[in-house]
Amino acid sequence: MFIDKTNISIKGGDGGNGCVSFYRAKYVTNGGPDGGDGGRGGDVIFVAEPGLSTLLDFRYRRRFSAGNGADGGKRNCTGADGEDIIIKVPQGTLVREAASGKVMADMSAPGAPRVLIKGGRGGRGNQHFATPTRQAPRYAERGKPAREYDVTLELKLIADVGIIGLPNVGKSTLLAMATNANPKIADYHFTTLSPNLGVVRSRRGADFVLADIPGLIEGASGGAGLGHDFLRHTERTRAFIHVVDAAAIEGGSPMEDIMKIDAELAAYNPALALRPQVIAANKMDLPGAEENYRRLKERYEPAGRAVFPISAAANAGIDALLAHTEGLLRLNPRAVTFEEDFEEVADADADREPFTIEKTAEKGGPRFIIEGAGIERMLGRTNLDTEKGFAFFQRYLREKGINARLEELNIQEGDSVRLCGYEFEYYK
Repeated sequence: MFIDKTNISIKGGDGGNGCVSFYRAKYVTNGGPDGGDGGRGGDVIFVAEPGLSTLLDFRYRRRFSAGNGADGGKRNCTGADGEDIIIKVPQGTLVREAASGKVMADMSAPGAPRVLIKGGRGGRGNQHFATPTRQAPRYAERGKPAREYDVTLELKLIADVGIIGLPNVGKSTLLAMATNANPKIADYHFTTLSPNLGVVRSRRGADFVLADIPGLIEGASGGAGLGHDFLRHTERTRAFIHVVDAAAIEGGSPMEDIMKIDAELAAYNPALALRPQVIAANKMDLPGAEENYRRLKERYEPAGRAVFPISAAANAGIDALLAHTEGLLRLNPRAVTFEEDFEEVADADADREPFTIEKTAEKGGPRFIIEGAGIERMLGRTNLDTEKGFAFFQRYLREKGINARLEELNIQEGDSVRLCGYEFEYYK
């Protein structure tokens, strides 16, 4: 089954917690702190795998998490680092953050690993908090939690040339005759339900990949039919072969058909309208094709779009068409990639980040809501389950000036203070 779009969740490994420990040995009853640091969490790494051609595997597994770092140990032992997780995707996969739609990574280069989420840093053991006035600290840091994202994987096939055109004009037949591909071919609309790829073996040695792009109808750019599902596969192509039914077997006009497809490409992505095109006037062995071919040449060749008469079913005229297409690729050698516009929010500096305090009226008395990125980071790395850890955080609030600001707002003992999901009763 061909799957080219899916959603998954990815999470880096959390850092291990620091250790609270003191050196003990024979005849040594009051040794100094020797708590080790927590291990680093594992990274989330994406790799483009050329052998893969679909995102089918991600339908059955939606969540990917790297390993957490181990906690630190006594005698200055650092915890083991968490195991990285490597996610293999087909070459050409675009990774977007689901919430914003911004591009996190373009996995178009095979084998090049990309770290999308770095593992959390391990917490420091109590040995780091010893000072001349606090020689036996009973406090250690928690490991830093890693980031987590919901992402959308979009497969945009890596093809040099896309074969476009309305259904049933002979695109699949042209692909079969020009390459070693073996697509399904029949005289029905939408016979092709997924893009097909083939390699054109050039006599001049410059092979290129040809893709049959199905599902292009009027309204495809607005989602009609399977338009959006297939239009994304046109975005990496460097040139187009626009196939039309020169014999107009099903009525209509080949020129009108070209204008319809051109309009859909431009509406979906304006950059596609600027890609070089060559027109393949197909079914030239049928009555009425010669007159339409002449009109196509008069209309499009003065504008720089060459028109070639072919009969895909009879394998006639295809060599000249492919030779011209190869020339278009030489003039446009650069592969199409997507700019990565996702910016990860940098970690806050807990000592420099500003904070805000909002006073609200509640039934049981006033509530003071404290917000600030630096404070949230400090709280996330402080172990409030221990008396020493809570005292450490209280000292931070005092040194940061938060307590003084609360006094200015006339806080009273017993008033509620809310901070990052925690609720405290204030006391001096």
